[in-house]
Amino acid sequence: MRKPWTVSVVLAAALLGACADPSSEPGTEPPPPTSPQPSATTHQRPAATAVDPPTVLYLGDSLATENQEVLGRELRARVRARYTSAPHSGTTLCDYLEGSAGRSLVPAPDKAAALVRSLRPDHVVLQFWGNSWGYTPCMDEITYDASPERYLRRYAADARRLAEQIRSAGGSRAPRIVWVLQGPDPIAPDRVRRVNALYEERAAAFGDLVADAGKAVSPAGARYTWARYLPCDAYERAHPDYCTQPGHDRTALHREDDPLHFCLAPTTSAPKPCPVRSPGILRIAREITRVIEEDLRAD
Repeated sequence: MRKPWTVSVVLAAALLGACADPSSEPGTEPPPPTSPQPSATTHQRPAATAVDPPTVLYLGDSLATENQEVLGRELRARVRARYTSAPHSGTTLCDYLEGSAGRSLVPAPDKAAALVRSLRPDHVVLQFWGNSWGYTPCMDEITYDASPERYLRRYAADARRLAEQIRSAGGSRAPRIVWVLQGPDPIAPDRVRRVNALYEERAAAFGDLVADAGKAVSPAGARYTWARYLPCDAYERAHPDYCTQPGHDRTALHREDDPLHFCLAPTTSAPKPCPVRSPGILRIAREITRVIEEDLRAD
């Protein structure tokens, strides 16, 4: 465990495994509800100005669970996306591999390749913080704390296999994978740096995309330094509901009792999308959307 944080691995596992099932607090207004449904997509990946909108599939863990409605809202507004999300809290890359159904937290219909075959997405967004304590059975109890190098080797192998399954499922129309880089890890600061490096290597090797959403929730000039508050950005100043402490020109990214998630409502046991305005979630969603929008314009 790394100081000064006293968050235990057990607490962290509970937080990541039980993501946000928050209830709205007084004075808060939840984001507009969305009900993403699987949709047929086009036969060619369209540009942002095309008549037919792109199809985007979003997979991930508890961070994706809390983000999913906000990301859908941003993608629909910016690129008119047909959007489907299928995150599962407590998961990591191996949970989405086909062939792991008996030892996985993800049911067979929600495996990445199965969804790609069904939805034919243009982009598959993968957002995984990197389960590092063996919470999910498919990790075979390999943990970063016990064996960092073994964990990273296994994580790299799972990233390669998952990308291969996604591309194979897409056939001649393989989707672009968007690897979402994670924000600072308050427990093991170097872990997420190395996990992000694996994502960048996969993207560089196969022409995939990288969305550095983690930079949007990191201090300027200190990419891997964890912070509970950051200065309000231009968007947050223009939309005061997202600048939580305007008198100090700073906004909250995390609750006092949860250094890992970005939902500003309490975390409980049943995972749900975050129901309250949360600056960190919006920052992450806007960066993912920006990368997809730029990719569509480049086509």
